[in-house]
Amino acid sequence: MPSTTSSVFRDLIDDAAVFPPGNASLPDAVARHRAHRTSGYAQYIGPLLVPAGSADDLVAVLDGEPSTEGERTASGLIEVVLIARPGADPALVPAAQDLLVDDPRVQVVGAEVGWFDGWVKALAGALPLAIEIPRGPDQQRAITEIRAAREAGHPVVAKFRTGQTPTWVWPDETELAEVLRSVATQVPFKLTGGLHHAVRGTYEVGGVPEENHGILNILLATAAALDGAGHDEVAGLLAVRAAQALAALVGAWTPETAKRVRAAFTAYGCCTVTDPIDELTVLNLLTKD
Repeated sequence: MPSTTSSVFRDLIDDAAVFPPGNASLPDAVARHRAHRTSGYAQYIGPLLVPAGSADDLVAVLDGEPSTEGERTASGLIEVVLIARPGADPALVPAAQDLLVDDPRVQVVGAEVGWFDGWVKALAGALPLAIEIPRGPDQQRAITEIRAAREAGHPVVAKFRTGQTPTWVWPDETELAEVLRSVATQVPFKLTGGLHHAVRGTYEVGGVPEENHGILNILLATAAALDGAGHDEVAGLLAVRAAQALAALVGAWTPETAKRVRAAFTAYGCCTVTDPIDELTVLNLLTKD
């Protein structure tokens, strides 16, 4: 099965090691990311996500790495995405890009910012963007703006938060189904937060039981949304906790289905990228070597 499903997971998991609940130090995150990118599961790992306000810290980390004359080559290049979470100053992104643009050790491949009024004029065209859409009445406006920006030729996708924070209540299957049905048929999207596991369930996070969405559930719900499924069907797929059943459904996908779903659902951020990879390996959907 892995030979036919590896394309479903290729470049799916962005490395959010420095963000909660992982909270890795930047030196540890860089070292682990380099190990991920040279491992047998490297094909499933996307870029390292770095707070835009920490660009100077990233330079310091790279300056502190052991090296010899001419040692750093293209294979040592680290790809990063600059993050300005909702509420952060979006001006941090161009400032960080300016700092890193001429550093041969770093390639800035994108940025992610919280939606704000005027983001198109301020940021569109500078880098590939993921715009984190809000809840409430501005959500559809944000999606419409992203669609219009894409139609104008800007590389922009939507982003939605699937994990809880102190200021963001966990979106249950009812809410997430509505978001997927709204977004997937209009613009490509990323997800972030709370996606540490292959299957929907109750998991301990910092010793506290929390509901988490499952990556297999979201893949199947995205496919259903693209096919025009109703809200109840999409929400039902997000609620399934039967790991083998979910794995069998994804494992039966044709290459065409996998390509169509991944064109819509481009990636998600995860603070411990090996957690979902280990679980998907146990389910015989991919291999780590």
